[in-house]
Amino acid sequence: MSSERALSAAEARMPKSYRVRTELEALLAELNEGDPLPSERDLALRCGVARETVRQAVRELLVEGRIRRQGRGTVVSRPKMVQPLTLRSYTEGALKFGRTPGRLLVDWTDIPADPDTAADLALAPGTPVMHLERILLADGERIGLESTFMPVPRFAILRDFYNPETSLYAATRSMGVDYASATERIETVLASPREAALLECTTALPMLLLHRRSIGTDGIPIERVRSLYRGDRIAFQANLTD
Repeated sequence: MSSERALSAAEARMPKSYRVRTELEALLAELNEGDPLPSERDLALRCGVARETVRQAVRELLVEGRIRRQGRGTVVSRPKMVQPLTLRSYTEGALKFGRTPGRLLVDWTDIPADPDTAADLALAPGTPVMHLERILLADGERIGLESTFMPVPRFAILRDFYNPETSLYAATRSMGVDYASATERIETVLASPREAALLECTTALPMLLLHRRSIGTDGIPIERVRSLYRGDRIAFQANLTD
């Protein structure tokens, strides 16, 4: 990436943004997790472009989770955590990827079920549901915000023994409630100011939003879950068969 290297004819015809991105990709391949990147000023000099062109490429890599801010500089980030789309809990998925899972309790209250929640849980509107909101952690880093809704008449006993910083999936199974299936929808969104503050990011960062409705082996709905994940910290994987 020397500033003294002459550009080939092909390189000269490339859009500057594409050329900068290509050179940054090559630089990242030579660095390890935690290694610092040169400053935007130095990168601009090396690539022979304006700092705004470099800044755009850096923003793209930040959104993709390839790099991250550290103090006033930028360093190489660790690979995204890959979470399998299965019936298993977040805890099991994080452990499988070699990360230490954790949770921080934001809210645990009983509220009347709105029409959509009531329909998903096969309840009459207004039936009390438990709303459990938690921040999901991986190695102490905030990567997701999860809101779970469960029927109070069936799961009120959780308040007697459940620690909300542990796996809810394991707790419900200990009650003899087994998961049989789930319907999940994934879409991309931007976080609200409150959500961004809880996840310690900006509202401009793309998020992955998951909606899940889980059914037990008895055919009765167990939960309705809304999970918001930082797009720069996690990816999802599904194994498909015909």
